Amino acid sequence: MDQEKWREQLLANKELFIGEKTAFRSAVLLPLVQVEEEWCLLFEVRASTMRRQPGDICFPGGRIDPTDESPLFAALRETREELGVNPHTIEVIGALSPYIASPSFVVYPFVGIVDYKEIIQSYNKNEVEEVFTVPLQYLLDHEPYMHTVQVDLSPDSDFPYDKIQNGTNYQWRGRTVEEWFFEYGPYTIWGMTARILKHFINIIRE
Repeated sequence: MDQEKWREQLLANKELFIGEKTAFRSAVLLPLVQVEEEWCLLFEVRASTMRRQPGDICFPGGRIDPTDESPLFAALRETREELGVNPHTIEVIGALSPYIASPSFVVYPFVGIVDYKEIIQSYNKNEVEEVFTVPLQYLLDHEPYMHTVQVDLSPDSDFPYDKIQNGTNYQWRGRTVEEWFFEYGPYTIWGMTARILKHFINIIRE
């Protein structure tokens, strides 16, 4: 094998983690809006008719399509589809660290300034039940709380135990997942949205 070729390939590799190319990839936008001269984050409540996660609180976003030129392009496209906002009117501030839920699922979050009036006049009611805003100062002043979920591993019945040390006595390591919760009035923000939100708040607090 040509040494120079594999050296070039290693230097050219841009994958963030093993499995990124085959993972289910999504992108979201954290919309910063001004409401009565106060900076806020805007959230969606997913329509109750949605097939996946009806009624959940989330940021605008969704799956990265093969035709999307980048994760940012996908986040802006989904924001347009859900909130009716022209991507050219969004001031993209930057990207947050990707959220790697598992080797088969990753989310790329971006932060952008959006015109609040444009959103409330045009959001897609087939996908979005309602939108609401939370002041940034409130999020900085109020800490989320955390609960843990134990995730246990259970191999399939045809798993080749004869190929590994200790066979059926192999000690599989489960893991503990932290689930964060933000409360704001009648709204509870949790799950993936809360994890990304916590990351964002930690950055601007620092």
